[in-house]
Amino acid sequence: MDLTSPARVKRLLAQHGLRPKKRLGQHFLIDRNVLTRIAEASGAAPGVNILEIGAGLGVVTRELAERGARVVCVEIDPGFGPVLNEVLSDVRGVEVVIADLLKLDLPAFLRERSEGRWVVVGNLPYYVTSPIITSLLAVKTLFSTILVMVQKEVAERFRAAPATANYGSLSVFVQLNSDVDTVMPVSRTVFYPVPEVDSELVKLTVRDRPPVSVSDEDLMLRIVRAAFGKRRKTLLNALSLSAELGWSRQKASAVLAQAGIDPARRGETLSLEEFARLADACAGT
Repeated sequence: MDLTSPARVKRLLAQHGLRPKKRLGQHFLIDRNVLTRIAEASGAAPGVNILEIGAGLGVVTRELAERGARVVCVEIDPGFGPVLNEVLSDVRGVEVVIADLLKLDLPAFLRERSEGRWVVVGNLPYYVTSPIITSLLAVKTLFSTILVMVQKEVAERFRAAPATANYGSLSVFVQLNSDVDTVMPVSRTVFYPVPEVDSELVKLTVRDRPPVSVSDEDLMLRIVRAAFGKRRKTLLNALSLSAELGWSRQKASAVLAQAGIDPARRGETLSLEEFARLADACAGT
């Protein structure tokens, strides 16, 4: 069954009375070469457990399962349940779950299916990319690899360096918890319907330990959110005005001094190591 055929995709949608929903970012892969690269990068093989986010028409699902992987796919749109049942009826090792991934208790959901580490595969709509990546990395010990198709600008945020336009709290969070690698750029023309932007296939290899030494990762991330929450303000102002941190101006000044960081700098200029220093300095003030 060639699910990368544009004619086949249109026919399946018509047969089930479905139309792609822009609000859900529904764009279906119609390129065999890209599909092959996704499957290869995922490491799909017997004994590999894969959590697929957004199964859609089952194009990627089927390819992963045919390589012997066990695939649990979570699809938010109930209208696609019948399509998935049809196109995956002759494939073993696939479980389709109609649910909102962000509302699942992921540790319980995955551990009742397997105690091993999982690989994530997904084509993420722009509007939920950040919350999904954040939720996955918050329980990172469940995963070995997170392979996602994201808008090109989001991929640039994942790997952005300090003092660049794309650098933000998502950059710090992703880099703190994973190694970021580009698998391939992906043209908008390989999807139906054609989206307005190009994409990138990105592989996040989950880290067992952060790349910097920090005594309290949670505190570091709270500081990161505070620093970027008021991006155009100096660090002194951003940290002292953060409701989440609850620091006075004197406290923020003391922490910055202890860490050896100029209070007039902005959060967007700090490296991971400097954010870690701020967190450690907090304990000493």
